[in-house]
Amino acid sequence: MACSAKVFNRQRQNIKLWPFGDRAATNGMMDVNLRPRKILFVTTDLFVGGAESMLTRLVTAPTRLADEITVVSLLPEGAYINELRQAGSDVVELNFRTVRGTASGLVRLTKLIAERKPDIVQGWMYHGDLAALIALFLSGRRPTTRLVWSIRCSDLDFSRYGLGLRLVVRACALFSRLPDVVTANSFAGMKDHLQLGYRPRRSEVFVNGVDVDRFRPDAAARTEVRRELGIASGDTVVAHVARVDPMKDHAGFLAAMAQLPDLRAMLVGAGTEALPAAPNLIRLGRRRDVSRLLAAADFIVSSSCYGEGFSNALAEGMASGLLPVATDVGDARLILGDTGLIVPPGDPDALAAAIRRLAQEPAEVRAERCARARARIATTYAMDLAVKRLADLYASLESGHD
Repeated sequence: MACSAKVFNRQRQNIKLWPFGDRAATNGMMDVNLRPRKILFVTTDLFVGGAESMLTRLVTAPTRLADEITVVSLLPEGAYINELRQAGSDVVELNFRTVRGTASGLVRLTKLIAERKPDIVQGWMYHGDLAALIALFLSGRRPTTRLVWSIRCSDLDFSRYGLGLRLVVRACALFSRLPDVVTANSFAGMKDHLQLGYRPRRSEVFVNGVDVDRFRPDAAARTEVRRELGIASGDTVVAHVARVDPMKDHAGFLAAMAQLPDLRAMLVGAGTEALPAAPNLIRLGRRRDVSRLLAAADFIVSSSCYGEGFSNALAEGMASGLLPVATDVGDARLILGDTGLIVPPGDPDALAAAIRRLAQEPAEVRAERCARARARIATTYAMDLAVKRLADLYASLESGHD
């Protein structure tokens, strides 16, 4: 289903990046008279991950996207369910793990859409997008309910994943003209999916948002966390926040850190506790206090070798005032701007050299870089701007009310 880069260039004129970077113009406000009354989100899951956390932040934002929000997870027992419910959203857990569970779950989702009559059904990730499409059509609500899809990655290496995922993505590409709008959280993600065969009637790029009040420099937390982890006050610490997955290239990151024995690495994410040990590695596994941990670091590194669209971990580290180094995957180059260094993916030597170069810069130069990194996130990727962008998209969709 591949197509040439000319397709992206031809389609790009129809791809809109909703306004960002001008907090004075938007002030995080939206017209509540234009917002939908009911939104039903359909997400693949609510496990710990960048896509899931972004959905949770959007749904639980103080400025609500709709009067009534329902979140349907195709898989049960997610990490964000209680948080969503405490914020006033109804969470429905299905079980798409088996053929029987998928069939019964699809019937339940169809009935839910028919009964709740949402103004907008919002798919989230591949399986969520496809299930939202099928259930909406089966419900008979398609003439009055608008459908939005959300792409949350870029160039996945599908050879590393199961046949089921490849078939779902092919189906999404085949039916991509049916949603009212297909969104992506990165330009790289939109381009890569056009090359996969996506042909949306309307395309929008919505970059992620970061809670800059939660992710910020914190001297007290820095001292406390370093004491807890046995990190000396003068040690330079590199933070790497990612679940263990082939796309995150932990092997490459560990190879780079092996060349930097005088620096310490703090690895956070599911599976990191089982990575090979080394004297300069702190393997923390899955944690829910990432913002607090980042306050103890000096660098944020994204070593992904493919698949990354918009790296939440990278942006959150920058908001925390850390020096960013990232591989040239997804929209990392756009996120960093001139605040840090970009290196080729899959090149541990280049990654180690970039970290070493920044570590050797004078303290005042590093401090200025850190300040620019935080300012870039605060003025361009703050969470209230992301909520405003999505609200503007929803307001632009004509929906028939019952």
